[in-house]
Amino acid sequence: MVENNQNDVEKDKVAVEIPDTAHQVSTDSWFQAGFVLTTGINSVFVLGYSGTIMVPLGWIGGVVGLILATAVSLYANMLVAKLHEFGGRRHIRYRDLAAFIYGRNAYSITWALQYVNLFMINIGYLILGGSALKACYVLFRDDHMMKLPYFIGIAGFVCILFAIATPHLSSLRLWLGCSTVLSLIYIIVACVLAAKDGIKAPPRDYSLPSGSTASKIFTTIGASANLVFAFNTGMLPEIQATVRQPAVKNMLKALYFQFTVGVLPMYAVTFIGYWAYGSETTTYLLNSVSGPVWIKATANISAFLQSVIALHIFASPTYEYLDTKFGIRGSALKIENLAFRIAARGGYLVISSLVSALLPFLGDFESLTGALSTFPLTFILANHMYLVAKKTKLNSLQKLWHWLNVAFFGLMSLAATVAALRLIAVDSKEYHVFADI
Repeated sequence: MVENNQNDVEKDKVAVEIPDTAHQVSTDSWFQAGFVLTTGINSVFVLGYSGTIMVPLGWIGGVVGLILATAVSLYANMLVAKLHEFGGRRHIRYRDLAAFIYGRNAYSITWALQYVNLFMINIGYLILGGSALKACYVLFRDDHMMKLPYFIGIAGFVCILFAIATPHLSSLRLWLGCSTVLSLIYIIVACVLAAKDGIKAPPRDYSLPSGSTASKIFTTIGASANLVFAFNTGMLPEIQATVRQPAVKNMLKALYFQFTVGVLPMYAVTFIGYWAYGSETTTYLLNSVSGPVWIKATANISAFLQSVIALHIFASPTYEYLDTKFGIRGSALKIENLAFRIAARGGYLVISSLVSALLPFLGDFESLTGALSTFPLTFILANHMYLVAKKTKLNSLQKLWHWLNVAFFGLMSLAATVAALRLIAVDSKEYHVFADI
């Protein structure tokens, strides 16, 4: 009976067709991949971590949680990176790797988890892009004529234009440099202005949010999902696919870069923001800072533009799937290729913008994304895939370690999903759809 089951799994593995890709593979340096990963960490989401991580967890929980999340995220991502060439073949998509290890059903399940993860991350970028535009608008005209949903729509339109003009992930070379400069602008501005406010401000309240014991527990669990959301892309094999050989060695260099140099700006803005405003910190830090209008406007515009670039990174697996499925190859300027991108990518982003404007609860989406997909993709699946792939090379203690990781993060995923859904339900009662938050 066991042999029959093993044969079925092997047949499934063979039956999984790994299609070619319409996008570039093996063209980028580890340094470029490192900047792609670092762009994800220091994206506009970083302006919310003081409010979505530190406020519900406090100093001890927030600092310890971020350090632990950094360590376990690096470890889990290294496991996935080392499996990139497992079985004598290169797995350029997360779902391809899962299918090769588990069989045909895993392909669809992994793709569904990944799609949910990337779609919800893009929802967050559209909310952040709209929030940045609105914050800039309010600096000059606080007449309440333009609402957040309008700005989310504008952000979506700009993202469509960028998606049409940028065919694939490797073509972001110049834009990654722009993204780094833009990130530094809003991070430095946020840190400097928040520090200035903190020095002048009276003692702040750093106590945890009030409420019932159940409410505090759910809030803490939801914040733990935000912790893992901050460090993980959910698309590591797709980024590794762009890296030149030796792909595993180069990707590990990129990960070391991401989790050393890359995390420092995120730590700085998260801790300084919370220190300056305490429990009153907002989920978009630039709304809390005070300072010259032109400096704040520059930071908000930088945040908006960087959100457009970062969104393209997390939308690229969807674009790659569509381009490959429909055979979109050759020059990006060909009429048929342009027409396809306008229709396919435009449609995807229109739907994303509509959902973003409908339910613009950023912190809740971070929690739900971490619960539904970041925990399963980055921790549960990574540990179990490594366990299955290396089972003959692991000793009993190593196997126990990976099983404990699978069990622990499985429970965390379940608890965080319940907590995130509860938060969304509470916020949905307080705010109407298309809310102007």
